[in-house]
Amino acid sequence: MEDTIGIDISKDTLDAYWLSSREHRQFCNDKAGAKALAFRARKTEVSRVIFEAKGIYHRCIETGLAQNGISFARVNPRQARRFCEGTGQLAKTDRVDAALLAKMGALLELRADQPKSETLHDLKQLATARLALIKDRTAAKARLTATTHRMLSQQIKRRLKQIERDLSQVTEAIDTIVAADKDLAVRTEILTSIPGIAKITACAILTERPELGHLSGKQAAALAGLATISRQSGKWQGKERIQGDRASVRRAIYLPDIVDTRFNPDMKAKYEQLISAGKCKKLAITAVMRKLIVTANALLQDQRKWGEYPA
Repeated sequence: MEDTIGIDISKDTLDAYWLSSREHRQFCNDKAGAKALAFRARKTEVSRVIFEAKGIYHRCIETGLAQNGISFARVNPRQARRFCEGTGQLAKTDRVDAALLAKMGALLELRADQPKSETLHDLKQLATARLALIKDRTAAKARLTATTHRMLSQQIKRRLKQIERDLSQVTEAIDTIVAADKDLAVRTEILTSIPGIAKITACAILTERPELGHLSGKQAAALAGLATISRQSGKWQGKERIQGDRASVRRAIYLPDIVDTRFNPDMKAKYEQLISAGKCKKLAITAVMRKLIVTANALLQDQRKWGEYPA
């Protein structure tokens, strides 16, 4: 069994548990705390550090571990919780979660993750801010149509103008970051060569799934949550469904996929083939989404654009 460290991450603290020595320690969730934890982990020669994906809150510890050459694995919080319940542990505290994460890493031999670059972290924040602004714009437009008071209408119109200015600034910042990073610019150019995928969608795919281009087709589909999950027991055969992983990737490529079913010859042929076979439209769209992400993975692997085929 591997010797691992489980870390329960909160906004202010890092609760760590060493599996071999059964020792609990708490560190501050900042650069100094992450450095101290990484130093102790390297000193005890652990094989892997396990923590839940917590967005911005796991950024410091991820960077600290990567800088010290310590292998780590990010796990889905739901997967971790299911593991806890499977062991019969229903209590949920920071110390309990840290201990069970360490056991989970040792028993399941989780695959090591690669750290995200600071560029990808910045892009993720900008993409999140852009989505928030779009939601604000939608809500403001809805309020404007329902408002009859003159003063309120003026305020909402000013707010809409401010949102448009903020959106322009965020989009410009995204373009600047992509242009400044050579590797990211090349990968973005490859993705945007696929009909239906624009720069914003390409950035969303690369920030959520930076490992795309280093996977097999099945792995790429599974990581996007587009692999079908079989449901069968004895003589009973249930419907296969997609589930798991990050819904944000599926949301990002849904509308480009709708465009592809109309204007991309390959995707349109796949879609019409499924419809003519009697499949429902939603299933056909999902199948085309899977093909789109598998195609994107293959193009990034081969470092070629859409329509450029090797001799």
